[in-house]
Amino acid sequence: MVAGLYLTPPEHALVLSCDEKSQIQAVDRTQKSLPLFPGRLKARTHDYKRNGTTTLFAATEFAEGKIIAECVPRHRHQEWIKLLKKIDAESPPELDPHLIVDNDSMHKHPQVKS
Repeated sequence: MVAGLYLTPPEHALVLSCDEKSQIQAVDRTQKSLPLFPGRLKARTHDYKRNGTTTLFAATEFAEGKIIAECVPRHRHQEWIKLLKKIDAESPPELDPHLIVDNDSMHKHPQVKS
C-alpha cells in the first residue's frame, strides 16, 4: 500500500514521508579550518565545543525533491503538531496531503489526531 502511494499517488495528492531524528549533537569547531594549498586537503582541528542537542523533524516529497524541516529542542507531540502546521502552511491548498509515518506514540497522541 505504501509503495503504491509513492508509485501511483491519487490525483491531487501530496505524498510526504515524515520522520524525526532526536539527540543530534550540535557542535562547533573551536578553530576555523586550516587554509588550503596545493597538495593538502581541507583540514580541521580535532576539538569542538558542545552546544547541546537538537531534534530534526522532516517531511520529504520525493517526487519534487522538496523538504519541509524544523529543528526543535525537544521530541514531543507538541513539536510534531508544529511540523504538521508548517506542512499545511507550505503546501499548495489544492493538494490533499498523504503523510507516511512510523508508529511512534507521538503520532497517535489525541491532540495530534484532532
